[in-house]
Amino acid sequence: MNTSQNKQHVNNPQNKIGEINPQSVKSQKIKSVEIANKKTLVLGATPNPGRYANLAANSLVRSGHSIVNVGLKNGEVAGVPIEQPQTIHNDIDTITLYVGPQHQPELYDYILDTHPKRIIFNPGTENSELRKMANEKGIETEYACTLVLLSIGQY
Repeated sequence: MNTSQNKQHVNNPQNKIGEINPQSVKSQKIKSVEIANKKTLVLGATPNPGRYANLAANSLVRSGHSIVNVGLKNGEVAGVPIEQPQTIHNDIDTITLYVGPQHQPELYDYILDTHPKRIIFNPGTENSELRKMANEKGIETEYACTLVLLSIGQY
């Protein structure tokens, strides 16, 4: 191909795949994606690495979220100590529940006084009574799995 054919080919909008037509290239801005830190209270936290609450706490931290661990067992998860359900945290975005519905009534005041933006009822923690009470206080509720939400980028 001689030089004049090459120039015509480059300026031809019907280029072959892989060839660049500089006249058709537009500048594009790449948006940076930032993960919002949703401070999460893991209710039912445990140092037992085989429990879903432990897996979720570690996944939350790996995903860039700060956590507060609240549970009955002493220890720490993801480098964060486990607290007893006494201190009300007023800066919580999400409470992710790992406490069965039979043990939730004694935590209702604690959960509702924390006034998170949302409560995630993980599998096995679904509770229509607590859900209704939370919704009446303007708290979003979701029957979902924290681990799945994190894995699909929908947390």
